[in-house]
Amino acid sequence: MTSEIKVPTLPESIADALIVTWHKKEGDPVRRDEVLVDIETDKVVMEVPAAEDGVLGKIIEDEGTTVAAHQVIGSIEPASASAGSAPAASEAPAVAEASADADDGKVGQTSPAVRKALAEHGVQAADVTGTGKNGRLTKADVEKHVASQGQAAPAAAVPAPAAAPAPAAASSSSAPLPIVADGERVEKRVPMTRLRARIAERLLTATQTTAMLTTFNEVDMSGFIALRNQYKDRFEKSHGVKLGFMSIFLKASTEALKRYPDINASIDGDDVVYHGYCDIGVAVSSDRGLVVPVLRNTEHMSLADVEKTIGHYAEKARDGKLSIDEMTGGTFTVSNGGVFGSLLSTPILNPPQSAILGMHATQDRPVAVNGEVVIRPMMYVALSYDHRVVDGKGAVGFLKTIKELVEDPARIVFDL
Repeated sequence: MTSEIKVPTLPESIADALIVTWHKKEGDPVRRDEVLVDIETDKVVMEVPAAEDGVLGKIIEDEGTTVAAHQVIGSIEPASASAGSAPAASEAPAVAEASADADDGKVGQTSPAVRKALAEHGVQAADVTGTGKNGRLTKADVEKHVASQGQAAPAAAVPAPAAAPAPAAASSSSAPLPIVADGERVEKRVPMTRLRARIAERLLTATQTTAMLTTFNEVDMSGFIALRNQYKDRFEKSHGVKLGFMSIFLKASTEALKRYPDINASIDGDDVVYHGYCDIGVAVSSDRGLVVPVLRNTEHMSLADVEKTIGHYAEKARDGKLSIDEMTGGTFTVSNGGVFGSLLSTPILNPPQSAILGMHATQDRPVAVNGEVVIRPMMYVALSYDHRVVDGKGAVGFLKTIKELVEDPARIVFDL
């Protein structure tokens, strides 16, 4: 019996999606739960698996087509029906067919980020040992395999003739431009991904529809760094995760949000909505662009809970596995440009939120302490806020509170 392949249910805020990649061709054998097609929304890439074993029938909607929720995009035919119509396929050597099916299955069950890593390194999925759930491959598995092969990995990618890399480079928006002779000028035009287009739209909306202003301060990180160095080994042994800067800033932000409710508010029409909970989004860079998963109820989370959740989200972002629910909502956002070396920036609001905190690189600088010049590890912090909701006094007080709490972490413990 023929079964239909349909677009999954989309959230109310998303009207349509884009078919990015079909992993099978018409007539290819498929197995239950094997990923058939990647569908990209404004926020995530959704993988559509096969509902049953069989053969991929007609592909109704090709790659690059915009589709709606529950729209039929293809079909799966019974394997027996396909066998009668294509006797030549059944005459292929049994061993080769089994090997190909196994390899296709392993590739089909990987995320877009993993498939990209396999292609970049010229590695076959069958050669990599998966450590994910049910033996699925992760990007880290591919990188570990490549590292273990030493110089062997580049050699595996050589079989194609010298002229072959040109089309491959043209197919990827992130691939470097070819080296050309003097006098030649190369341009490459590629369409925006839906995520990139959505990011552009939201950032432009934020700058055009809010009264955005940024205030700055600097934090002496020596106190927290000393505390972390004292307990980092015990912390990692007890909780299985390293203690970083992000967790202390999220906890400090949570405490500051309680003291300054305007920062934790949002505008809805002519009303201001004050949130009695702290859902803090953390900006995470991925291969597809910037995504902001949300940590719910951070007022009830410990430093270890924060670190574990951020690590979990970062891994899912790299593998393209973040769900819509994990990136929806949020009452405040923290962005850490310091991981890329940024010394100072003015972060852009994430509407309808009223403020966003920007962390930056920690750098040794001379500062005056008790009338003497000393060298301290200092970090600039920035708070961009919507002046329609937040007054300057509140914004400055909020950022000063974060500074004081991070410089003296014991105040968070004792609620001071």
